[in-house]
Amino acid sequence: MLFSCNQSKEKKESVLDNNKDNVNVIDSSLVDRPDEYSEDFNTFVEKFSREERFQMQRIKFPISVVVPDSEHEAMASMEEKISRYDWEQLDLTYDSTYLTRPYDQYYQVVRYKNDTAIVEIRGINNGIYADYYFALIDKKWYLVTLYEASF
Repeated sequence: MLFSCNQSKEKKESVLDNNKDNVNVIDSSLVDRPDEYSEDFNTFVEKFSREERFQMQRIKFPISVVVPDSEHEAMASMEEKISRYDWEQLDLTYDSTYLTRPYDQYYQVVRYKNDTAIVEIRGINNGIYADYYFALIDKKWYLVTLYEASF
């Protein structure tokens, strides 16, 4: 395994050496951190939640939504598409008082993986359950799909 990693690095360097005239030089420290100049996710979510126009620009429409099928006895999941005209503004701002309020208590977690982020919302004994999937596209965050299984 160690051999293949070194071999891969050597291949990359030789390709760059052979094409120096045709390749833009990239700081090698950025290869390990591709999001160095990308939009900060927390700042993005704040603006996304606050500004309707910005939100509409940062959703890949028509967006796929997985929801429970209320017609099905076991509420099996089904996929729907939502167009920009049917979209309702989404607020993903969160503060810890949502955990202790008298009704609709929930917590929110953001999970990051490479160029994606998932905002998970989980209710506390109340059926709230949703995942919002964001992707980093051209160094900007976009909502690309969501899973809504609240009942």
